[in-house]
Parts: sequence; C-alpha cells; structure tokens
Amino acid sequence: MRLTAALVGNLEQYMAEEAAAAAKAVTTAMQQGSDGLKGELRGQVTSAGLGERLAKTWRGQVYPRGQASISAAALVWTKAPKLVDVFDKGALIRSRDGFFLAIPTPAAGPVRGSGFTKRLTPGAWERRTGMRLRFVYRKGAPSLLVADNARIDKKGRARANTGSRGGLSFTRLAGRTTTVIFILLPQARLRPRLNVKRAADAWIERVPELIFRNWQ
Repeated sequence: MRLTAALVGNLEQYMAEEAAAAAKAVTTAMQQGSDGLKGELRGQVTSAGLGERLAKTWRGQVYPRGQASISAAALVWTKAPKLVDVFDKGALIRSRDGFFLAIPTPAAGPVRGSGFTKRLTPGAWERRTGMRLRFVYRKGAPSLLVADNARIDKKGRARANTGSRGGLSFTRLAGRTTTVIFILLPQARLRPRLNVKRAADAWIERVPELIFRNWQ
C-alpha cells in the first residue's frame, strides 16, 4: 500500500492571508487597548473631581497610521503632562514668593479662570467682587482673609451687600456678615488622586487577549 500526501491549495496565498489576519488582529487590539486606557484615565480624572477639561487632555493614537501592521503600537498621552503628574504623584506646594498660599473657600466662588494655571487670587477676587479683604491673624491656626459686610447668595458665594433701586444705590443692612474667603497656609501637600501606572499596566496585560479575540 502506498500513501501519498500532497498540499492542496496555494501556500503563498494562504500565508499571505494569515499574515493579513494577524496584522489586522494586532492593529485592532492596539486600537482597543488605546481607547480602553484613554477612557479609564479620563474616568480617573473626572472621578477625582478634576473636571472634564483636564480629562479630555488624554489622547491616543495607533501607529502606523491608517494601515494594519503586525508591529502596530499604541501611544496614550496627555496634553497637560505637568498637571497630571502632580495629581498622579502628589506634591508639596509652597508659595513662589515665600509668603502664604491663599486657599479659596466655597464662599469665594469659581476658583479658575480660562486655562488650568489661572487660579483665583485674593487680588482677582477683590477686582471681581468690588469688595476688600481683611487679614485676620490667628495664633496656632491658619490666618484668614475675610470679607466684611458681605451677603451669601443662594449658591453659597459671598457678594457685596449693596444693590440698586430706582437708579439709586443703597446698602443692605439685613443679612450682612463677615465671611472667610481665603485660608492662608505656609504650604500644602497635595495627595495623589490618580494612578496612571496601574491603569497602563492593566491594559498592557490585556493585549494578548485582545489580539486573540480579533484574530479571525
């Protein structure tokens, strides 16, 4: 008895199809990993209360662009690396001028202008409200900047206790109070609120599984 084995089909075509399937699987897996990591990091930012604007600075891209490759790679990065690094690692914050850090209270109102670096300062608060701040020294406790003769609106923000009626300005005597606007500290420690490495490591470990799922 004679047994004969023969290859059926086109080997080169078969190998080319497998290579194409592998390239597609790897590229798709990289895209899914990039999207997954980007989404998780954005979720960390919003869950930490840091806002949608900072969350949207996370971006992702798969290389090479616009084509499948068995050597595809993904890059996830943030457009605000210094700010994210502070919230990822924590930091000890001191005043640049060697004075106090002015920490706004809820009564100060919105704490940022346009851009992440434009924080609310005592001077900016005075210009915004037309009110003057008074320094209050406290021995053994943080000093304060307070606003006298202020009223608290429905949002809990301090406002000037004045108004107008019939084109005439007047001062409201009812409801006026001295309100703490800033707490003054020599330094402040910012605790870590993000964990970028943990998220990145978790998605790197998922890459083989993603490739296997996408390999048809």
